[in-house]
Amino acid sequence: MVHGSSDALRSLALRHLSPDVADQWLGLLRPGFRLEAAAGSDNLAGHLGGRPKLPAHTEWPVWEGHGPLSFIASIDCAALPAHALDIDLPDAGRLLFFYFDGQLDDGDALVLPEERESRAGARVLYVPAGEEALEHETPVELEPYPAVPLAGRVEMTAAEPWHPQIRETFAPGAPLGQRYDHPVCTQEFLDALWEFDDAVGHQISGHAHAVQNPVEIEIAEAALEGEVSWDDPRLSKEAGSWVLLAQFDSEDAADMMWGDGGALYWLMRPQDLAERRFDRAMFTWQCS
Repeated sequence: MVHGSSDALRSLALRHLSPDVADQWLGLLRPGFRLEAAAGSDNLAGHLGGRPKLPAHTEWPVWEGHGPLSFIASIDCAALPAHALDIDLPDAGRLLFFYFDGQLDDGDALVLPEERESRAGARVLYVPAGEEALEHETPVELEPYPAVPLAGRVEMTAAEPWHPQIRETFAPGAPLGQRYDHPVCTQEFLDALWEFDDAVGHQISGHAHAVQNPVEIEIAEAALEGEVSWDDPRLSKEAGSWVLLAQFDSEDAADMMWGDGGALYWLMRPQDLAERRFDRAMFTWQCS
């Protein structure tokens, strides 16, 4: 929901919450690596768009029956401050993100987590360090996005109060994804958070900045095949089993627009992340 320095978020919390509630809320912050277009002297952490470097034996990702996926971003794992983040990321190699963005069918086929067949429309590829890889030409059917170098910094991230983890701390049993009677849900505090920061942005790890409801709930619903209601405790438990791998916002510099100013999200289970099973990443997207 918001991101910023620990000191700034502590100051904000103490202006609107009692000291004990503020401490609880601050204890739920998670470090994220915020990415933005790099300036000339910045250390690069990857890039949006451009052409990916793929190993010779790796084919360009394709959604069967629909066509090739567009290349969204490359992240240099060696440039990530893994020691400062709280998920198990590779310490070297590159993560490549691909998405069927509607170029080929004017947005007719949507990639949605609840539609199993569509999940092939979003991929994460991991290229280990030392594996020879060459810049790959974009399939002729696609227009590549302009390359935008990225630099990053670690900031603390906060989730919305109706995020399952936050709700579990302050109001166990309250309706999932809804406001409840607690100081962290007051309009005053919510307004302060939105005034502090309302940018989604690009990010690795941390709390996702959802455009709508928490993305973990969407992924949990899909993982459970839509067979549970929002008041079923299994949905809340499943939502807590997923962490953000990456989010990529709409970006003018890269000519990227996801719906109406939306964002793309990839999430993983920590065990799959530890085993480097990036093929098991789940994708969703949201727009306003």
